Amino acid sequence: MKKTIFEEMGGTYIRHGDYFIPCLTLTEEEQRFIGVWGQRHLRYLKEYRRSVYLNLLTSGRLNSYLADIEEQAQERFERIIEQMKQEQGITEQLKAENQMEWVSRMNNMQACAREVVNAELIYN
Repeated sequence: MKKTIFEEMGGTYIRHGDYFIPCLTLTEEEQRFIGVWGQRHLRYLKEYRRSVYLNLLTSGRLNSYLADIEEQAQERFERIIEQMKQEQGITEQLKAENQMEWVSRMNNMQACAREVVNAELIYN
């Protein structure tokens, strides 16, 4: 019996009743941490960039791709926060003297930084 292209490439079949079903498995990839940024980007890919999502999934690169996005987004977020703190003069002295003012300004900066990271890395 002539081999199919699938068999020539090293594929095998399992018999279930009267049917032969190809044995398909995804390659194992290194498990890395995926936090909130990676989860947001994953949801974006599934909803709006389906072909990119399926390509990454079937090639076995999805987890590492999302982990890289997570690292880049977290670094960018922290860098933006530090730059904004320096520009607005928010120091530990302000934190000691007027905690409510410090919390208010930090929350505002984090919201702005989150929007920038979302626009640049997550939903792009």
